[in-house]
Amino acid sequence: MHAKAKGLSMAFHEDSIWEKLNQSRRVPLEPCWLGKVYSLNLQADLRFAITEQLGLLSNKGWPVLELLIKKAGAQPELISAAGLCHQTEAKTWLLKLLKEEKQLKLPVLQALTCWGGELPIMLLRNVLSEKSQPLLLAGLELLKFKVHQLSDDLLLDLIQKPLKDFRDPVVLSTIRVLQRRNSTAVNSQIAEIAKNGSEATARAAILALSCIATSHSLATLSNLLNELPQGPLKEMAQKQLQLQLQ
Repeated sequence: MHAKAKGLSMAFHEDSIWEKLNQSRRVPLEPCWLGKVYSLNLQADLRFAITEQLGLLSNKGWPVLELLIKKAGAQPELISAAGLCHQTEAKTWLLKLLKEEKQLKLPVLQALTCWGGELPIMLLRNVLSEKSQPLLLAGLELLKFKVHQLSDDLLLDLIQKPLKDFRDPVVLSTIRVLQRRNSTAVNSQIAEIAKNGSEATARAAILALSCIATSHSLATLSNLLNELPQGPLKEMAQKQLQLQLQ
């Protein structure tokens, strides 16, 4: 078959797959069919769409995903789908992959998000010690699901490195993790960011204390108001405190 004709044939094949995928709400797709049409020769977005459907099929989709993994290896779309299916066997495979394939660390961590509350502390500690911003953000996303299982001391110990990071996105994500807790120690740590962080992180810290909206956080915000120098941040803290006390 000529290359041009082969290309047209592949495009037609992909169009027909897209059509069935788009109709899947009305006509549910069988896991076996999804496994059959999946191919590394397909465009990446189509491969992701196919495997996403398998992931959403949960325990019915995982056996097919497992077969595809054996045939095609740890492809990004298969890693993502493993996270979607929420099966224990999928989690076991992802954790094994995390140890063996360092270059796949980011997609594997992202796929493990739904199991964030079940992951070991040592794994989180290692991820939160990474230098890569995407890996740090993925680790903080996992930590969100673990927050309520940890003591204040352990939580604050885990986030020390990302908290001192020079990149605002990392510190902002760390604030969002801390905001899920309400304690004197955690509120005090958020207040330190308001006093010593960049403008963006300081503003986020003030908003976090306001949004927690408990007696602890409002007392911390009140004390912070007395410590901030005259300027936009002090005005913001005063406004947020007034809003919560109304």
